[in-house]
Amino acid sequence: MTPNHDEKKSLPLGESVTAQDVLEAAERIADGIYRSPCPPSIPLSELTGCDVFCKLDLLQRTGSFKERGARNALLLLDESQKKRGVVAASAGNHALGLAYHGKLLKIPVTVVMPRFAPLVKVATCRRLGADVLLYGETFEEARQRATDIASGDGLRLIHGFDDAEIIAGQGTAAVEILDDVPDADAIVVPTGGAGLLAGVAIAAKARRPDIKIIAVEAAAAASFTASLAAGKPVDAPVRPTLADGLAVGRVGDRAFALAAPRVDRVLTVDEQELSLAVLRLLELEKTSCEGAGAAALAALMGEAGQELRGRKVVLLLCGGNIDPTVLHRVIDHGLAVDGRLWRFTATVSDRPGGMAKLTQVIADAGASVLEINHDRAFSGPEVFSTTVEVTVETADQDHIQALHERLREADFGVISATGSR
Repeated sequence: MTPNHDEKKSLPLGESVTAQDVLEAAERIADGIYRSPCPPSIPLSELTGCDVFCKLDLLQRTGSFKERGARNALLLLDESQKKRGVVAASAGNHALGLAYHGKLLKIPVTVVMPRFAPLVKVATCRRLGADVLLYGETFEEARQRATDIASGDGLRLIHGFDDAEIIAGQGTAAVEILDDVPDADAIVVPTGGAGLLAGVAIAAKARRPDIKIIAVEAAAAASFTASLAAGKPVDAPVRPTLADGLAVGRVGDRAFALAAPRVDRVLTVDEQELSLAVLRLLELEKTSCEGAGAAALAALMGEAGQELRGRKVVLLLCGGNIDPTVLHRVIDHGLAVDGRLWRFTATVSDRPGGMAKLTQVIADAGASVLEINHDRAFSGPEVFSTTVEVTVETADQDHIQALHERLREADFGVISATGSR
């Protein structure tokens, strides 16, 4: 999808963000932000057919790019506002960035987080000294509560993706990317509220007008796609998603106006693609990436990779704050999507040797049994048969198909199966 918005469209709220603003932000925050590397990735290049570089902004102190905008916004406060403090709504990473840099700069920070915010982000935010309030079932409910607190307590409301200072700060990632990979053909940017997308697009297009900016959304929260179709920011439905950092139901007005005319392609990725991308990064890059950060690779393993094959592509791995309680489930999900875990249900003889025959077939096919569950009471009218649910480790989808065929040849009819496509 290529936007056709006028490049000179006036911004809502009467305030633009320029490439010069981004460069000034880069200088302003330089002594407080980690200058993250952007190394080439041989395994991801082999996987996708592109010449892949990874911008490792998940190595920031709080695990995400959000520190860039947070520090820039805090440094631009006047002295009286620095004393009173700030408030923000965030699903986690914006809150963490504000809490950390607020502590460094001695500025009080209050954050309102929706109840679905990952526990690791809530705990870390409190440990960094912020006053954390869990409120609402959606980001919009949390945002409204933060607005109420700002007006009632005289705190400066810092929007996580639509303030000019935030957008300029996020754009500093692109300055570093093009310093490290000046001949990049494309930058793939995970997109929720579009603040990062806007900042990166402004900085990158000013320096390299021919560079491609690819936006990637979670299919469960495709607000940028919906807004492009409408020609303006609109509300979009949000479903639970592994990419919780992208779960925004409406893009920012300013962010949309800045990003829309500069973005070359907008893609969505589903939950299976996100899980598989998290798994690939863990295995191939030894990098623990949250769903939002892994969205860039998810897109490159799909439609974006087909379009950019052979080109030099930078993946913006923007966050690494995946909840440990979720990670093991994501890994299992990714393994199942990848054809390396398979679960099937079959009926076997309940006489001596029946189960041994089943496990022998599995072993002969080169698969490994992880778990077997019996169900004798609800196996049907045959008294001397039992239904078993078996979870096995396999190599890939072809291996699953080969095992399935062996089970059929041995007269083990597979009643149902999961983990294969």
